[in-house]
Amino acid sequence: EVQLQASGGGSVHPGGSLRLSCVASGFTFDDYAIGWFRQAPGKEREGVSCISISDGSTYYADSVKGRFTISSDNAKNTVYLQMNSLKPEDTAVYYCAAILGVVTGNPDGYDYWGQGTLVTVSS
Repeated sequence: EVQLQASGGGSVHPGGSLRLSCVASGFTFDDYAIGWFRQAPGKEREGVSCISISDGSTYYADSVKGRFTISSDNAKNTVYLQMNSLKPEDTAVYYCAAILGVVTGNPDGYDYWGQGTLVTVSS
């Protein structure tokens, strides 16, 4: 059974940090790229970041470049999203997803999705 388990969300003040984790199982981790997406109320799902497990290549949305860092621990089948300098506009439900091979922030084509974890940034 394919599973993507996202965790690490919470409430922080502007300028704070959070680290999200996505633990994958049920598929060949090394063949995939893992992406992080977010969806705020009333808005479309947005690609935040993505990493190729095989070669480490990455994608970042312009809105998070320089603030968020994606990484993977292949031994643990886990991808992390370190989020620093958080802003109120980062508030959303964050999802991780898996796509075969390609690094992309476009949600179309992703094969597997996890449940979301809520990130709230407010003063």
